[in-house]
Amino acid sequence: MQIQTPDWVKHAVFYQIFPDRFAKTKHPHKRLLKDTRWEDWHEIPTLQGYKGGDLWGVMEQLDYLQDVGINAIYFTPIFQSASNHRYHTHDYYQVDPMLGGNGAFRELLEAAHERDIKVVLDGVFNHSSRGFFFFHDVLENGPNSPWVDWFKIEGWPLSAYNGDFPANYEGWDGNRALPVFNHENPEVREYIMEIAEYWIKFGIDGWRLDVPFEIKAEGFWQEFRDRVKAINPEAYIVGEVWGDSREWLDGTQFDGVMNYLFAAPTIAFAAGDRVDIDQVKDRSYHPYPPLFAPEYAEKIQQLLEFYPWDIQLTQLNLLASHDTARLISIAGDDKASVHLATLLLLTYPGAPSIYYGDEVGLPGKLDPDSRRGFPMEARWERDVLDYHKQLIALRHQYPALRIGSYHVLFAEGTVYVFARKLGDEELIVAVNVGTAPADHVSFEVAELKSQPNQLLYGTAEVSWSSEGESNHLSLHLPPRSGCILG
Repeated sequence: MQIQTPDWVKHAVFYQIFPDRFAKTKHPHKRLLKDTRWEDWHEIPTLQGYKGGDLWGVMEQLDYLQDVGINAIYFTPIFQSASNHRYHTHDYYQVDPMLGGNGAFRELLEAAHERDIKVVLDGVFNHSSRGFFFFHDVLENGPNSPWVDWFKIEGWPLSAYNGDFPANYEGWDGNRALPVFNHENPEVREYIMEIAEYWIKFGIDGWRLDVPFEIKAEGFWQEFRDRVKAINPEAYIVGEVWGDSREWLDGTQFDGVMNYLFAAPTIAFAAGDRVDIDQVKDRSYHPYPPLFAPEYAEKIQQLLEFYPWDIQLTQLNLLASHDTARLISIAGDDKASVHLATLLLLTYPGAPSIYYGDEVGLPGKLDPDSRRGFPMEARWERDVLDYHKQLIALRHQYPALRIGSYHVLFAEGTVYVFARKLGDEELIVAVNVGTAPADHVSFEVAELKSQPNQLLYGTAEVSWSSEGESNHLSLHLPPRSGCILG
């Protein structure tokens, strides 16, 4: 079977936005909630507090995103909800009025598309919330509700709020705030398919699917793909699956997953023993123990063999998200770790995803700390923003960094070197994660026709030599540094 994936994703640099925390409009759009006492924007967030970010605010920042080099946005949920993260969906057809409602979203979508920026929404289709109308009807009317079979009811009476009594229905991860849908019910299935179709027709460019592995109904995601792609064959379908995803990446379901299998070893290699275990233990990925270059190369090679190449090119690669601590906090505030990991991210096959604020050095430990308000400009780490912009610009400039083949050239000790190759375009990326200079790194390069020696990024001393038909590359890399040669 020939696998079809959206071509635009292969050339995308994503920016993940948590809408309550990225930007608050400076203009008086709101008729309601104009004088609400929001949580202070720059204080550490709380689990239940709102800071008042909205879609008009995002619209006002599109020029900034374009300047960084972003050409795709992934929003965490934007539908009406009674939680700041909006994973507790009340109405799948209404953008939350706190964000500006459907009207603001339409304006934003049009403004983004005018700039050739794609927009992907978060689809929370495994569970809804206690405030979802259909479930609320069950709470009101018990066994007489016409929606009883839409959920996994285990007994009566239901206890949606009082933890002294059993909930008597299945909630996601045992959470009674999140009643799980009965996906074996054909009406539930049809309802979710129609939501997916509605927003694709509205103009969104794809769906990021929350915990899709929880939905076990036979053929569910195959039908989802067929119906979405029937409307827009270039729509992106990406699943939140943290581990080996071959089961879902066979070409009949998702175009990619959130690639934590890239994030974990990359953090373990770039940050090494600086990783703050408290920020990563008991999470669904394992950026520890520290890795040296040979182990890192082995994990990357294994990952590149997991999925067909067209799927590799549409993976959503990341270093942090709303579900993790931010990388600077994981790495014990070591800026070089973030720099090296970002270099590896932006030169890897697949679509890189920047978690809002990471590009200006925003810290944050585990939720809710990782969901801070985007900092005012005076607090930006300018050097961090500069290298993000440089690396993203190079990715856009050189197709080999987006869709070229990937070849490990050298992996010993703290030094990892690889090439990206597309036709006659050949680039070399070298990283030294060690605290000592990497002197006299020399190796044969059989995979390339050319001898890339122009320093496109970073710092290094480079020399080539030839013996017969063999090319040898010698490198000197400063401590905790990386470079790109073209």
